[in-house]
Amino acid sequence: METLVLLLVSFVIILLGAELFTNGIEWVGRKLDLAEGAVGSVLAAVGTALPETMIPIVAILAGGAHSSDEVGIGAILGAPFMLATLAMFVTGVAVLAGRGRRRTGATLDIEPVVVGKDVRFFLLTYGLAIAVAFAPVEWTWARPAMAVVLFGLYAIYVRAHFAAEAVTGHGGDLAPLRFHRLDRGAHRADPVVPRLRAVNVQVIFALGLIIVGALVFVEAVTEMSASLGLSATLLALVIAPIATELPEKLNSVLWVRQGKDTLAIGNISGAMVFQACFPTAVALLFAPAGWSVGSESMIAFLSAGIAIVSTVAIFLPMARRSMLTGRGLLIGGAFYVAYLAVVLAGGMGTT
Repeated sequence: METLVLLLVSFVIILLGAELFTNGIEWVGRKLDLAEGAVGSVLAAVGTALPETMIPIVAILAGGAHSSDEVGIGAILGAPFMLATLAMFVTGVAVLAGRGRRRTGATLDIEPVVVGKDVRFFLLTYGLAIAVAFAPVEWTWARPAMAVVLFGLYAIYVRAHFAAEAVTGHGGDLAPLRFHRLDRGAHRADPVVPRLRAVNVQVIFALGLIIVGALVFVEAVTEMSASLGLSATLLALVIAPIATELPEKLNSVLWVRQGKDTLAIGNISGAMVFQACFPTAVALLFAPAGWSVGSESMIAFLSAGIAIVSTVAIFLPMARRSMLTGRGLLIGGAFYVAYLAVVLAGGMGTT
């Protein structure tokens, strides 16, 4: 009963934080005159992905044991997999559930150029990262070299988004900044446009709420997993990414409800690019022996293949017809269930 209460409390905290964050990060984009791609795919994606990214990084850098490296790499592989499958599915459900209130119904009103850029960078960076896992461990130069390549590609990706022109007013008018009323002097001077200082405070406060809520959620899920006798590998590959990534993708659900679909999808696709580059590069640098496909790690690395296939299956129609639908996003759920069945059949579900 205590665990269920913790889960409920964590969801309330995360939901409040997500609402404040989406509202605040849009105002950051407006104040800095940034394009939607930079706001959704970089600022929002990194802002919400960075806290949980520290979990596998700490496991690798501070764990000091082979088992810690395994857990860290499992969590790193699990994040893009979850984003490309379950997060897409949840967003698709949100689109279909709210289609009666949406101007475009079950079709997402996205910028194909922005989302397409994310998808191409994800397939490129994650494809390279997984390819090097097949290289012999004796090639000691290969994995650190790939880490440098991934850092460089992510820098190019960020620069491309920030160089794009802002599309003013796309996706609807901005809701008033929630914290603007607390900045009384500025609110009296201008009841509509807040100061950047108030925007920054709201974003930081919202991130704090999301982190606290995610930590409580992780604790509750970990306790539940232990009581059910689930293994550390399953926890790292499946449970941990759900516990750390999925709650924070409530930002995408909120943006879908507001009809801001480019921000919603960019929040996920941008996080996929970040997860494919930054934490993966850390694993390549500090746990190179663990980033290797073998008999023991085959099922773990299978998640990467499924993430790539799921991404192609979801976004190929967009590349052909410049259109993405809520029903198309549901494909991710089928890939998630299929992989979970493989994991359980492989004997990783129990201790």
